[in-house]
Parts: sequence; C-alpha cells; structure tokens
Amino acid sequence: MAQMNMKEAIRDAMRVELKRDPNVLVFGEDVGKVGGVFRATEGLQGEFGETRVFDTPLAESAIGGLAVGLGTQGFRPVAEIQFVGFIFEALDQMFVQAARLRYRSGGRYNAPIVFRTPFGGGVKAAELHTDALEGLAIQTPGIKVVIPSNPYDAKGLLISAIRDNDPVFFMEHLNLYHAFRDEVPEGDYTVPIGKAKVVREGKDVTIIAYGLMVHTALKAAEELEKAGVQAEVIDVRTLVPLDIDTIVASIQKTNRAIVVQEAQKTAGAAAEIIAQINEKAILHLEAPVLRCAPPDTVYPFAQIEDVWLPNPARIVKYVNQVLQF
Repeated sequence: MAQMNMKEAIRDAMRVELKRDPNVLVFGEDVGKVGGVFRATEGLQGEFGETRVFDTPLAESAIGGLAVGLGTQGFRPVAEIQFVGFIFEALDQMFVQAARLRYRSGGRYNAPIVFRTPFGGGVKAAELHTDALEGLAIQTPGIKVVIPSNPYDAKGLLISAIRDNDPVFFMEHLNLYHAFRDEVPEGDYTVPIGKAKVVREGKDVTIIAYGLMVHTALKAAEELEKAGVQAEVIDVRTLVPLDIDTIVASIQKTNRAIVVQEAQKTAGAAAEIIAQINEKAILHLEAPVLRCAPPDTVYPFAQIEDVWLPNPARIVKYVNQVLQF
C-alpha cells in the first residue's frame, strides 16, 4: 500500500475515476494547470487533458449550473468550490436544482454530481474560508453529505460519491489535508456512503464526531482513560444518510453520549443526531445527550479561533457532565 495524506488520497480517487469512466469530468477555479488552490488536482489535467480537467471562471453559480447541465446528459461532474464560504453563490444550483432534479423530472434525470469543497478551522484562514456549513446541506432533501476524517476513508468515500447517482456534498477539512499519512490502497476500492465507524472501543460513554473533530475526540478519550473512563468514539463519516444504527448500538452499551461538531451549536448535525437518538434509544440513556460545539456567533477572526473551536479539554468537560448526571 502507498502512504498518502488526505489531499493525495482525494487526488488519487479522482485519478482512479477519470481512468475508469470517460464521463467523469473535474472542473472548478484553478483546478487545471495550477492544480487547485491546495493542489488537490495537481497533475490531473496533464494526465487526462483539458477536456476532462479544466478551469472555470470565478463564478460559483456557473460551476454549479454547469454541473447540473452535464449531469442531465450522462456525465459525472466533480465540481470544486474553492472554499466552503463560496457555496452561497451556488446554493440554488446545489440544493435546489441538483438535489431536486430526479423528483422534478419524475425520474427522467439524475444528478450524479460531486461538489467538493475544503472547510474547517485551526488553519488561521480568512473570513468565509473555514466555516462548517454542513448544517445547510443536511436540511436539503436529495443531497448526500460526506465528511471524511482520514486518507483511507477520503479516497474510498470519494470514489463512492463519484459513482453515486445522487448529488454529494463532499467536505474536506483543511486541517486534515497534510495532518498525517496513512496506508491507502493504490487503485480501486470504495467505502460505503451511509456507514459510520467505531474508531475507539469503550464502555462508559459514546463520543460522536466527524471530520477533524474525530481526532479531537480521540485525544479527549486518551485523557479520559487516564482517569479510568473508557470512551467509545464513533466517526460518523456521512451525515446524510446517517448511520443511526451504529450510534444506537454504542449507546445501548455505554448509556451516555455527547456529540462534537465544529459548526455553531444551534440547528446543526449534532442536534439532528441527538433527535434521532432520542427517537430510537431514549430508554437506554442515563443522562441527556450533550452537544460540544462552538457558540452561536460568526466564525471568529484567526487570533481567537483556537478559543472558539472545541478542544480535548472541553470534550472532557462535557463527558464528565454526562457521567455525573
């Protein structure tokens, strides 16, 4: 197996699909000769040509509209939105046109589109470059939401997303692009969309997270172990569809849980996960399920984002609250 960081794994996934399927197209701002602002598509235009991997104007609405049109004609677009805060210019194309296409056409058309975008804090980026906006997507019927936490999952999930006949919002955490290397198979493999993973076994409390927060949760679990608390950590991996069965199975064992998210507290993925836990596992709970999340403010300037973001100490605090309830 090759050793890859997450950015390299994402690039390799696109390479696999560009080779496998001539209908796969990769496009966005600067993704061609430059290889993307983070070089996630570096070398792909040289390998597959300008008709398969190409630059677009600086117009997210045009990128989204092009993706929808190509999707109706049998292509499988992989459209990069350069930074997550730029999706606001493409929301109609992503969350209305693409997400509703099959429904509105009575099944005549699909929207087999992947909208890739980097997001996430801890890198001291500019405003609108780091916000976690998955909450906007999970409220939209018809679009899947995938957020990998490691290179192996990133490649396998992206291949699955490109092959999916539904639109997929594929969010890539900036702080994970170069964070570490992992063994990643070369060539073709998939990770199923809609299946969570228990990344650490435990019996006392369940910590549910996704993206970078999985690693923050694992650090918190190491601290908790020093105090004799065995925390189980679940990497959700895909928010839509949500693998609630894996979460419920864990809560049936631990009887306590918290959910960690990088997005602001109100009306996010954590709230939805907790609602489903209450619907399906409330009799197994011995304490309320708590949300460990930033406050409901605008994403702060770089100087104070480390204070704003969840950290291992804050997760430990929330775990202790449910343990002491």
